[in-house]
Amino acid sequence: MSQHIEASTHSSSGFRLETARGPESPKRPASQQQNGAGFYAGRFSGRTAVVTGGASGLGFLTAKRILQEGGKVSLWDLNPGTLEDATKALNFNPGAVHTVRVDVANHAEVVDAARQSREALGRVDVLVNSAGITGATVPVQEFPLESWLQVINVNLNGTFYCCREIVPVMLEQGYGRIVNVASVAGKEGNPRASAYSASKAGVIGFTKSLGKELATGGVLVNCITPATFKSPILDQLPQSQVEYMRSRIPMGRLGEAAECAALVCWLASEECSFSTAATFDISGGRTTY
Repeated sequence: MSQHIEASTHSSSGFRLETARGPESPKRPASQQQNGAGFYAGRFSGRTAVVTGGASGLGFLTAKRILQEGGKVSLWDLNPGTLEDATKALNFNPGAVHTVRVDVANHAEVVDAARQSREALGRVDVLVNSAGITGATVPVQEFPLESWLQVINVNLNGTFYCCREIVPVMLEQGYGRIVNVASVAGKEGNPRASAYSASKAGVIGFTKSLGKELATGGVLVNCITPATFKSPILDQLPQSQVEYMRSRIPMGRLGEAAECAALVCWLASEECSFSTAATFDISGGRTTY
């Protein structure tokens, strides 16, 4: 991420577009080359964000980008060691990073984490629900009950708990952006991943419902439905499952977490002003509706 910065002007909002230029991959067709991770300096100036699963993967890259664009973040994560590593990696902006060790599947812990984050940040403008697990990869008739419940508790109930505790803060402010991380599995279903697929379908439905509830309160709620992208969550899956999911993507590659973070950050910003209760695909062409 520490690459050469080239600046240009963003005419509509006054934000300065900065683009990190990296080397092009010789293995990828020209139409699929990534031109670098562009970001807008100052886009999140004065804004604060809670990012669940914020110590690694998509959550970490989202938090990093918000910091790069002038905001402050509260990272929520289950793993204290990973939180410590993330804090060290984000020390380029001292005082702008707050951390909470929290299990989002535990409502009492979420209540306390929300209190801590509001006290530390003063307000909460953005909530990114990125924490998630995959669960077992077996047929339904063999699916362990404990694994099913754990996936639903983290992916769906955890999203509900976080929104339930943060929404009142946003309504009091008259402003908020919520971005829930769902999956194309929630639209199409992946075989041998019934709990994950069901939980993400639930996140999509929950997003649509909550977005409509809050549509006139200054709080916008959207979700993204990525196809498989490179992240630590893939370590929970057998390689055969990863290859199956890759084979479903017309662009022929896995997504990059930074690509997803770019979409999340637009949805989390003031630039997103007339989209709510919506689902935004980032799937390399996989999604069929």
